Order: sequence, then C-alpha cells, then structure tokens
Amino acid sequence: MKICFYLLAFFLSVLPAHADDMTGVRHLQERWAKIKYLLPAGEQEKALAGLVREAESLAATNRDNAAILVWEGIIRSTYAGVKGGLGALSEVKKAKQEFERAIAIDPAAMNGSAYTSLGSLYYQVPGWPLAFGDNKKARELLEKGLEINPKGIDSNFFYGDYLRSIKEYKAALVVFEKALQAPPRPGRELADDGRRHEVEAAIQLVKTELAKEQRS
Repeated sequence: MKICFYLLAFFLSVLPAHADDMTGVRHLQERWAKIKYLLPAGEQEKALAGLVREAESLAATNRDNAAILVWEGIIRSTYAGVKGGLGALSEVKKAKQEFERAIAIDPAAMNGSAYTSLGSLYYQVPGWPLAFGDNKKARELLEKGLEINPKGIDSNFFYGDYLRSIKEYKAALVVFEKALQAPPRPGRELADDGRRHEVEAAIQLVKTELAKEQRS
C-alpha cells in the first residue's frame, strides 16, 4: 500500500522565542523546499530521512516551541508520502502528535498552519483500523486553518484538495483559484513557486472532472 501526500509546507511568518529558534525553523523550511521541489524523486527519501533527524534534534531541545513542532510534523508527513507503504504510517502518527502538541501550545502559531497540516493528514491517510483518517474531522481542521489564514496559499490549497478528494469539484475550483491569488511570502520564493505549480495542476484535474460531469 502506498500513501500519497502532497505535503505539507507552510512557509508562514513565525515568532519564535529566541533568535536561534528562528534560525532553526528557517533552516528546516529552506531545506524542505529544496528537497521537495529541486531533488529528483529517487533522491528525496534519503534526504528527507536525514531532515527528520535534524528536526527531531531541534524539537528535543525546544519542546515548547510550536513552530518547530509543526515543522517536525511537516517533514515527517512529507517523508511518509515519499516512503509509502505500511512503514509510513508510523511517521504519520508521529506527525499527528507533533501537530496536536503545537496546537496545545499555541493554536495561532505560524498563522494556524498546525490546523491545516493536521487536517491534511486526516483526509489523506486510511481510516480505522489502519490509521485515523476521517473526512469530517479533516474539514473541521482545514476550515479552522482557513479561518486563521484566509488568504494563505497553503491553507487554500489543502482545503481545495480536500474538496477535490470528496468530489466537490465546483467548490474546489473556487478555492484553488483563491490560492493562486495568495500574496507572496518574502524569502519563500521556491516554496511559493512549487505550490503554485501544484495548484495549477490541481485546477486542471478539477476542470477535467467537471467536464466529465457535464457530458454525463
């Protein structure tokens, strides 16, 4: 079984407690973007495994820093998507725990990206008994993330992708088009460019499905 995730990066403004924390978060963000959007697919698993270890080390000494916990979860989620199979489920469950811890510490951290990240897991992983997938819970969390960050490219992309996954194609198209209008994030050009390409590809998929509906 292979689990597919787009996942999960939200290069949003953060306010860590210390300058060293900011440096660590920025390193994780930048390294993640380079792996996801620049490395060949065959090289990503090994690179992400190394980045998971870096995130673990940083989080171990910053357990009260919500931004770092979110990034550990994001990296684990992405690693799970590349790794695939049943072995990926353990990484997904660990990522879920990190997102939940981040929300408990600071729900508004990173413009609510923990909610979007966690919601993305809920609609992409299998349901019980293999994992915790739940579309109702996914919608609740994704809408919370969108409430906190209504103009964000990631909050709109993942909500749109959720709507696509449950075949609400017209609504998904509206949300994807909103994602393309998201303001740029200074210093996050690579991530923004990569995400826009994903949004554009998703729009084409949705338009194809809508065309099929019109013909039927």
